[in-house]
Amino acid sequence: MFKLKKSKIGLTKQRSVIGYIFILPFILGFLFFMVKPLGQSLKMALSDVALSITGFSITWNNFANFKRAFTVDPEFNRMLVESITTMIFRSLATIVFSFFVSLILNQKFKGRALVRSIFFMAVILSSGVLVGLEYNNSLMAELKATIEEAGNSNTITAVLEQILVSNTGGVNGISGKVFKTLFEIIDSIYEVAMASGIQIIIFLSGLQNISPSMYEAADMEGCTSWESLWKITVPMVSPLLLVCWIYTIIDFFMKTDNQIMEKINDMMIIQLNYGYSSALAWIYFLVVMVLIGISSFIISKVVYNYD
Repeated sequence: MFKLKKSKIGLTKQRSVIGYIFILPFILGFLFFMVKPLGQSLKMALSDVALSITGFSITWNNFANFKRAFTVDPEFNRMLVESITTMIFRSLATIVFSFFVSLILNQKFKGRALVRSIFFMAVILSSGVLVGLEYNNSLMAELKATIEEAGNSNTITAVLEQILVSNTGGVNGISGKVFKTLFEIIDSIYEVAMASGIQIIIFLSGLQNISPSMYEAADMEGCTSWESLWKITVPMVSPLLLVCWIYTIIDFFMKTDNQIMEKINDMMIIQLNYGYSSALAWIYFLVVMVLIGISSFIISKVVYNYD
């Protein structure tokens, strides 16, 4: 009788297999539903696309759409720089805000479950379904336009901005640009809070995985809470910083109110210029990938890796 030998798989290989099984639905979905549209989009970006009775008429144009974006279009370069600048500051604000909120939510206090639920509402309210309903529902659009037309000038922020910024010479020697920047920051607080839901959950899960014995040992050594924050909490949570940063970048660039996305939608839906809109989308995609690559390289050098 021959006995079959049981194959022994190492722990690392087991984890690799489990990881591939976990991402298998994404791989299959990408191969069956994304590869063909991406190829067709790239083909349109490199061609002049005209609508005909039989469908699309595609003619190679020797990268004319890409040349137009960088050398002819007077708005695209400005919009791209402004989007990148806004993304950097908005993402930094989102990461800092979500980290310190997660620190607060990780403390023990009465009503902690309720407060966590309130912050988790940001995840639901900022989801793609509700955002789509807000922008696509005609009733919501009319209501939004009515509120902006009738009541926007009556808001506290708008009134103060009108008083302080209307004078180009500034108030008391302070330039009006300073006030304008200040009010832009105030107006963006809501957007930062709404964009921090997922990041708060990620940081909170990392904080809960830190062993309490590390803080107890630090207390016995005489470390203050501030020292424990920078020498224990931040290093132990730093690997999650890369995940939150990449998610924040992608979430910002995919927002429907992004001016680059609005321009792409305008070219594709209103002007029916599929070739140029595809070229803008590919440029935008490549810029995002470059930013993610640079950010990942920089952050991976400063995070604390532990086993």
